[in-house]
Amino acid sequence: MNYTFDSKTPIFIQLAKALEEDIFASIYKEGNPIPSSTELSVALKINPATVLKAVNILLEEGLIEKRRGIGMFVTSGAKEKIREKKTSEFKEAYITPLLLEAKRLGMSKEDIILEIMGEEK
Repeated sequence: MNYTFDSKTPIFIQLAKALEEDIFASIYKEGNPIPSSTELSVALKINPATVLKAVNILLEEGLIEKRRGIGMFVTSGAKEKIREKKTSEFKEAYITPLLLEAKRLGMSKEDIILEIMGEEK
């Protein structure tokens, strides 16, 4: 666990995203525990309240669950939820603007596909 935080985004949001990426990369597998809030706080040298805010984001998104007395565990289906979220974000950030600009330029679907595939007509 080697996270680097920048000063532009609140640390708890960066930590939540980093843990989400670790779940997606199967560093923390479905059904397995994630480090405790205390472990994260000590290892990352950040305030326990900051860690708790990050963990609460993952709880609200249904990516982890609390098991009273034993810790936080990655939920079944968490990786697929993350994949769906990342796909949606990718479409919104890249595909939609690409298609809007292509339409504005009068490009056909075939033109777009050929450009993406790196082929010529």
